[in-house]
Amino acid sequence: MITWSYAFIDRPAADFTAAAAFWTAVTDTTPSERRGEQGEFATLLPVSGGAPWVKLQGCAEGRGGAHIDLCSDDLRADLERATAAGASVVADHGAWAVLRSPAGQLFCLVPAHGEHRDGAARDSRLDQVCIDLAPELFDAEAEFWPAATGWDARPSTLPEFHVVQPPASVPVRLLLQRLDEPRPTSAHLDLACADPSAVRARHERHGARFLHEGKSWLVMADPTGGVYCLTSRQP
Repeated sequence: MITWSYAFIDRPAADFTAAAAFWTAVTDTTPSERRGEQGEFATLLPVSGGAPWVKLQGCAEGRGGAHIDLCSDDLRADLERATAAGASVVADHGAWAVLRSPAGQLFCLVPAHGEHRDGAARDSRLDQVCIDLAPELFDAEAEFWPAATGWDARPSTLPEFHVVQPPASVPVRLLLQRLDEPRPTSAHLDLACADPSAVRARHERHGARFLHEGKSWLVMADPTGGVYCLTSRQP
């Protein structure tokens, strides 16, 4: 069973320090000690306490993006469920595994450690990993993710989106977005905001750039160029 989830901010390794400075500032967190063979991982620790739900990875290749880690209390059973749903195993490390969805989105299955939500009120919360999909891949992913996670799924109010919703105890959900034209699968981060315009101003003070406005969201770029969205959903 998936009992927790982490949103991963994936950025080029050379931009790790800048990304950490920005994302800790706008999420009211502090960075953990860096870990990994190349010091490529850090956890964003909430200032208010409670379990973290956001992590940062410095990537040796590519421009970065986002992915989700799914925390399991029975990793072998959840690995079997994900592969039966159509995932391929990229690397099985025994205690954790890297997988790829049918459309090519990477994600990880990791052991749960009793994490639980703190319930603290915030004006914004990084709570969603949005997977951007070519039109021909959208329907298959909409079937895959609820089957792989055991989460509920439903069409959004806009036809190009599909929500994969975990239980309320799990902090990060998935949103699937059908693009207008073919493009390699990628993912970005979304923040739910009580007042997107006010959150935009705060992010800009920390070095973010406004790119354009969507139907109910603002598209932003962090100081490293990583694209993310501020949505009008309640945090």
